[in-house]
Amino acid sequence: MSLIFKETAVDGAYVIDAERPDDHRGFFMRTFDAQEFAAKGLVPAIAQCSLSYNAKKGTLRGMHYQVAPHEEAKLVRCVRGSIYDVVLDVRPNSPTYKKWDHVELTASNRLALYIPPGAAHGFVTLEDDCELFYSMSELYHEESSRGVLWNDPAFGIEWPVTDPILSVADRNRARA
Repeated sequence: MSLIFKETAVDGAYVIDAERPDDHRGFFMRTFDAQEFAAKGLVPAIAQCSLSYNAKKGTLRGMHYQVAPHEEAKLVRCVRGSIYDVVLDVRPNSPTYKKWDHVELTASNRLALYIPPGAAHGFVTLEDDCELFYSMSELYHEESSRGVLWNDPAFGIEWPVTDPILSVADRNRARA
């Protein structure tokens, strides 16, 4: 069983699928393999895992990232419900600076999104009762935490909502 890495429009970001051999009982699939990640040049370390529960459809969280010296890679998977997941390149020296891409992650498609260190991440729920499982390569450091406004015209992210449910912090984010 191996992982399947599909490039996105953002340098270093991947949609990850997996081979899922099944039988009459169901299936067993690998969701992470440090050797396969390293072979692709991705950060294979996991320092922290988190679960994000979102009660209502239209809840938007983002666009968040950490800066040096605590940049983090994230691997995000939707384990209940469905989300519109976005990666945004806010790395000024990147060949895809200011580009973004999205993928629909659902509990049933079992895809994951790998967000490279220094890139911003956000999502909006497409139904009630969504849960996301995050694996991060770095611990959370408040002093390194940053974000950009989810609808900043400088990036032109096309969200499937116009009036999302936001935290106060996400509503008032400064521009990058």
